[in-house]
Amino acid sequence: MSANLNSLKSASTIGSIHLLVADDMRILDQAIRTHLSSDVALINQISEYIIGSGGKRLRPMLLILTARACGYSGDQHTLLAAIIEFIHTATLLHDDVVDESERRRGKPTAHAVFGNAASVLVGDFLYSRSFQMMIEIDSMRVMQILSSTTNTIAEGEVQQLLNIGDPEVDEATYMEVISNKTAKLFESACQLGAVISNQDKATEMALVQFGAQLGLAFQIADDCLDYEADSETLGKNLGDDLAEGKPTLPLIYARARADQSQQDFLDSVIREGNIDELPQVLEIIRETNALDLAHRRAEEISLAAAACLDALPDTVYRQAMHDICSHAINRNR
Repeated sequence: MSANLNSLKSASTIGSIHLLVADDMRILDQAIRTHLSSDVALINQISEYIIGSGGKRLRPMLLILTARACGYSGDQHTLLAAIIEFIHTATLLHDDVVDESERRRGKPTAHAVFGNAASVLVGDFLYSRSFQMMIEIDSMRVMQILSSTTNTIAEGEVQQLLNIGDPEVDEATYMEVISNKTAKLFESACQLGAVISNQDKATEMALVQFGAQLGLAFQIADDCLDYEADSETLGKNLGDDLAEGKPTLPLIYARARADQSQQDFLDSVIREGNIDELPQVLEIIRETNALDLAHRRAEEISLAAAACLDALPDTVYRQAMHDICSHAINRNR
């Protein structure tokens, strides 16, 4: 099944993909609720707040789909999927504190409701609980993958922090950051589905590449939304990345194609995180065709991800994974 532009545009909805693995998703939900339980009431309260805030659970669903596409018939995939969701949730709690974000998924962020200290500490709880759950799997290979994953994500967060307010961040640097910060968890979810299914090395590596490429395409498309979606659709405030001084791909492309006066202006805005200049920034992005270029880059990467699925037998689960490639780049467009 070779990927092409037309096939990526004829995708199932995430809702229909959820239905395909509905039984596994219900078991996943039960595992999440069970392992969230703590004797500390505030931990339960904050964990429930963010876990129940409307996310699509794309990363754990990818692990489930990968395992099923590989013919897995055991029961470890749902516990692993819960671990992936806990790691992701912990990163959200920490990210929102670092970024001083006020909204996520259309709701106030946990730190805005409960405070920075509580959010950071509950994020730590979710990380430590995820490692307790890994022990239940009783696999050194799984531990190696997930421990490396959490370390890589942390490195990506620090890399992004170092890039804040730096207008000279280029595409290669940006791609390295999102590869570590975002794509790594997509990659690991797919790799784990292959590992527990005892796939050969070639198939496992194809699924590693699928997850990594999908994660990159997902993040680029997400960064585009920050300059084109309304706040209700986006679930956060338009221009938040600009306000935080984050040079994401649309801004990098705009700066590279801007004239000198526009480039000087963008440099100043990035350094200062001046959200008041958003209208003029949007105009420069429009004039330089930066959003279209960024979307095209996301589409190219998504096509590369879809092509990796040729390593799998033709099943409804493989088709669902192919359809997620479309979802990654066409959300809310």
